Amino acid sequence: MAEEIRAEMVANVWKVEKAVGDPVADGDTVVILESMKMEIPVVAEVDGVVTRIAVTEGDVIQEGDLIAVVA
Repeated sequence: MAEEIRAEMVANVWKVEKAVGDPVADGDTVVILESMKMEIPVVAEVDGVVTRIAVTEGDVIQEGDLIAVVA
């Protein structure tokens, strides 16, 4: 079953750490967000493979926006 990783806040996408096809483990950083001069890592909560990255570096995302999918 696929896990959708969604934004928990309004933020800028500072760095995309993983690409489609990359394996991830529970706790691996997928994307780093920046909000109010703070870097916030967004981590996978399951083991799997990144099947979709829905953001690019520099994007401004809103709470609830899709960031990535891990299956």
